[in-house]
Amino acid sequence: MAEARDDRYDVVVVGAGAAGLACASDLGAAGLRVRLLEAEDTVGGRIRTDRVAGFTADRGFQVFNTSYPQVRRRLELPALFLRPFTPGVLVHTDAGRLRLADPTRRPLDGVGLLTGGRVKPRDVLAFGALSARALLAPASRMRARPDVSTGTALADAGFSEEFVETFFRPFLSGVFLEDSLETSARFFHLVWRSMLRGTVCLPRDGIGAVPAQLASGLAPGVVRTSSPVSGLTPGGVVLDGGELRARAVVVAAGAGAAARLLPGLPPAEGRTVTTLYHAAERSPLPEPTLLVDARRRFLNSCVLTEVQPGYSGDGRALVSTSVLGAPGPAEEAAVVSALAEAYGTDTGTWEPVHRVTVRGALPAMRPPLPLTRTTRVAPGRYVCGDHRATGSLQGALASGARAAREVLADLTAAGAG
Repeated sequence: MAEARDDRYDVVVVGAGAAGLACASDLGAAGLRVRLLEAEDTVGGRIRTDRVAGFTADRGFQVFNTSYPQVRRRLELPALFLRPFTPGVLVHTDAGRLRLADPTRRPLDGVGLLTGGRVKPRDVLAFGALSARALLAPASRMRARPDVSTGTALADAGFSEEFVETFFRPFLSGVFLEDSLETSARFFHLVWRSMLRGTVCLPRDGIGAVPAQLASGLAPGVVRTSSPVSGLTPGGVVLDGGELRARAVVVAAGAGAAARLLPGLPPAEGRTVTTLYHAAERSPLPEPTLLVDARRRFLNSCVLTEVQPGYSGDGRALVSTSVLGAPGPAEEAAVVSALAEAYGTDTGTWEPVHRVTVRGALPAMRPPLPLTRTTRVAPGRYVCGDHRATGSLQGALASGARAAREVLADLTAAGAG
């Protein structure tokens, strides 16, 4: 139903992903009249959860990190019923599995690496030093460092090429959605810090519970779903064939949609990932641990039901596997074959239950990477999202918060004038 054309808002926010929800929340808390428009049938943007054949399947493999400052500020964590992953990863190599764990929580695993002879002492020491700096050094010091690629930073930290290829490249490929280690070292250090300081979890009802909780804190009637915006006007936005007027418009949509709505906005390169979901009669790995492949035939895989048993409605195990890009049938078959080797089990009986390709799942974050940017585009026009900050829930929420601050400052100045 179209809204009355003479119904004028202080701010219209376009896009109810994490950034838009944070922006609308802060603007509403400041007493402004806000309308949050979402093209899809529910809030969340890329942070969505599907229910497929009795299974809970997120829109791509997603995890929730409890250490993010914006998360701690905005969310009631107990209400999400979080359950953690193991603080570490398993790496499938040609010589067998290698377990690498958070040295601050599982120090004996680090000793085991040394005594087992699987990893060189220099790499174990470098791993400990990297983690210690991440835990103890102020975040401001990390932000102030000259930015280089993650690959360069790892070499400078003293890691051997062998260890980088065995662990860091396959693991970080799933974090950054690129396998060249070209992502900003500034962002890498902040991610490493957040992993060590927080707990990586999954909500009981899927990652979609996060934006649902954010939306529940908004005043009734602020959010309007199934409401695509086709363009902006000097006085608002084009919606349902008419104009919805506002003093300011914040575009909190993805990078592609933002560029369409705001001509002249520099396009942001995005990373594409596909996640395959399979049901297995029994769990191929009886622990809530991420599995990566040293040969990089897939980004990562895990048994989601080892983390959250309720993700399965019939007691079968739900296995999530992510790969770069959008593979075809032959490539998918090769991934399933690689999973048989990595898990040491017959995957021929696994049932495909879901497949989702997310384009622009993360922004490309090459150095030098500004960790935050102004949201101002033109008078009364703003843009926010992880593509304007960092590719993370923290980045999206922080960008939305910054947009709200800048809108408030500008409207207050205009009112005073």
